[in-house]
Amino acid sequence: MSDQFSNMMPWPEMDFSVFGEVEEKSVGKTQAYVGRAMHRNWASIPHVTHNDDADITQFERRRKAWNQSNPDKKRTLLPALMKATVAALKEYPQFNTSLSADGTKLYQKHYYHIGIAVDVPSGLLVPAIRDCDKKTEDELAVELAATSEKARTKGLSMAEMSGGCFTLSSLGHIGGTSFSPIINAPEVGILGITRARSCFLPDEHGEPELRQLLPLSLSYDHRVINGADAARFVRFVADWLAAYEFK
Repeated sequence: MSDQFSNMMPWPEMDFSVFGEVEEKSVGKTQAYVGRAMHRNWASIPHVTHNDDADITQFERRRKAWNQSNPDKKRTLLPALMKATVAALKEYPQFNTSLSADGTKLYQKHYYHIGIAVDVPSGLLVPAIRDCDKKTEDELAVELAATSEKARTKGLSMAEMSGGCFTLSSLGHIGGTSFSPIINAPEVGILGITRARSCFLPDEHGEPELRQLLPLSLSYDHRVINGADAARFVRFVADWLAAYEFK
């Protein structure tokens, strides 16, 4: 990879103090490690990002009705998205692969460990929630909460952050309309989620109807995934959510 950048201009070294007051801070170990990994992933993987909206109007109605009837077992979006992702990985198994370092071999995985990007004070951690195909939505919710809390307070071991098949990165609690998440190598895809929005769309009679749309942004490795399959993958996730029945 170094040969690719042999003609690149060197990083500018500057004395910022000539422009004003400056405070020098050290980059934390976690942030430095994540930064190196992100740089490698962005520089070595041909990223493409496909954006689409999932109509979650019915999903949200069913979810709110469930939560009213089951106040001790309230449901949120992310565990359902994890189940939708597993279903999509089974339908489109090329997304559940890894490419060898030399690009000559493709490893097809027959397990479903989903990485979840967690924002922590020291940077970004991605724990892998294992065997998501074998766990209920409630079990995933409990494990998600416990793992996220541990990531923020105690940190995670490399073992807890290894073995993921595909990653979800949600900014929905903050905002945004779309973004281009960086693939977590050696995975070949990552699905970004931003904040759902309400807008009027024509119904079957052409009359305006208020719908709730969830933006989905799929970054994929174009060496392994083509654009048509990326579009089908995101549409599958959207249709799965639209048809989902809480139970």
